[in-house]
Amino acid sequence: MSRTEAPPLPEPLRVPVADSHTHLDMQDGTVEEALARAAAVNVTTVIQVGCDVKGSHWAAETAAAHASVYAAVALHPNEAPRIVHGDPDNWSRQGAREGGGSAALHEALAEIDALAALDHVRGVGETGLDYFRTGPEGMAAQEESFRAHIEIAKRHGKALVIHDREAHADVLRILADAGAPERTVFHCYSGDADMARVCADAGYFMSFAGNMTFKNAQPLRDALAVAPMELVLVETDAPFLTPAPYRGRPNAPYLIPVTLRAMAAVKGVDEDTLASAIADNTARAFDY
Repeated sequence: MSRTEAPPLPEPLRVPVADSHTHLDMQDGTVEEALARAAAVNVTTVIQVGCDVKGSHWAAETAAAHASVYAAVALHPNEAPRIVHGDPDNWSRQGAREGGGSAALHEALAEIDALAALDHVRGVGETGLDYFRTGPEGMAAQEESFRAHIEIAKRHGKALVIHDREAHADVLRILADAGAPERTVFHCYSGDADMARVCADAGYFMSFAGNMTFKNAQPLRDALAVAPMELVLVETDAPFLTPAPYRGRPNAPYLIPVTLRAMAAVKGVDEDTLASAIADNTARAFDY
């Protein structure tokens, strides 16, 4: 089986659900094709997430054009240091860039702020901290950007969508210090069961992706087991994190049923019960 070949359509869900986090702009084929395949398995809503100014504009435009799409807009945690310090290696698909300093970051954040005011934009994210790809030299820019996104989300009454990679303690610290928005979502939840209890106490949503199906992901399954049903979401983060048994092949919203069924097994509930809860939770989280 080719690593580049799209996995087959899974058995449709009986209860319609949403993909709470996807990147249609990074997937093969058209938006219309992706949405049709998703709808065929009863994934009827997707949240399209921006990672930079250009991608956030695209997310907002795509949501405006499609009734089943809502947008989240932000500068990804790894984008903020690139804006400030430059991106000579062209990692972010934006072309090689010179650093623009704090002024350039504030300019980019002003564009995100303007997009966040739009009705079909229901989230501010993905924002947060990423200590995996950004070293100590980028931490100040990441924190400044994260705090600004928290403020934007609160001012516009939008959900905050968090990217937290190897930065759990600092993400939780900043949320507590700045005051989290009313609706906060940990996208691609990556903490353990202890952190899940902290998130639950704070009322944060935890969104699980296809990596919870990986053999080495027992800590994620343990976290899911203790996460309250009313705070659980499901996502693809497509084209990344394709669930087993298709790991390494392209991910897309139509594969949500594979992850959801694995989640239901961990939670010890039937898939319809979990799908109904997730449908309600996603609509609540993103206020649609």
